[in-house]
Amino acid sequence: MSYEWNWAVFLQSPNGADTYLDWLWQGFLTTVEISLMAWVLAFVLGSLLGIMRTTSSRLMRGVAMAYVDVMRNVPLIVQLFMWYFLMPNFLPAGVRNWLFALPPQDSALLTAAVGLGAYTASRICEQVRAGIESLPQGLRNAGLAMGMTQPQVYRHVLLPLAYRILLPPLTSESLSLVKNSSIAGTVGVYELFARVNQLNDYTNKPYESFLTVAACYLLINASIMFVMTRVERRMRLPGTLGAK
Repeated sequence: MSYEWNWAVFLQSPNGADTYLDWLWQGFLTTVEISLMAWVLAFVLGSLLGIMRTTSSRLMRGVAMAYVDVMRNVPLIVQLFMWYFLMPNFLPAGVRNWLFALPPQDSALLTAAVGLGAYTASRICEQVRAGIESLPQGLRNAGLAMGMTQPQVYRHVLLPLAYRILLPPLTSESLSLVKNSSIAGTVGVYELFARVNQLNDYTNKPYESFLTVAACYLLINASIMFVMTRVERRMRLPGTLGAK
């Protein structure tokens, strides 16, 4: 099969204003934006659920376990469609009207970020639970013996140590979240993968299009790995493998 490579296609303009390279850049920024929004939600919600999984309250443990079971056993793409088409109808009237008043691209991005963050939170929950449970029980008892309340024990003793243990799996979740953001285009978000599909439809240059988008995802995740590797080295607990 003969194929004519043409990398200059990215400098062409489909509409007389933007170039295809501009489209890719816009998609790149949207992917970064939705990933950051989803990660903040996933980290906060996942940490809260992970704490609930390690409390003595059967109700809190049950709620967290039910959340994790539902989120981990329903495909992410199904969850995104539910967040986009179904969940807004259950919001308070004021919030629902505000969401529907947003430009379609903004409302799609927001609901996709929430859906992606809610899904990732179920995975972070189990990592936080495992991190807390890996710590010696004596740490909790010592904190309580010093007069700390349960929230203070979590805040000042357990979570700081657990997060340092969890940095490697949290890095993996960050990478997975960026890659999972590629399905946000199914609910109308013009993220990186949606843009490159659009580019390929216009130019019929699949090799250039998909090699470029692969390089973009590699760049984003390589940057995350670069930062997190250095954070891991600085935060690793003394006496553990690789600690200084």
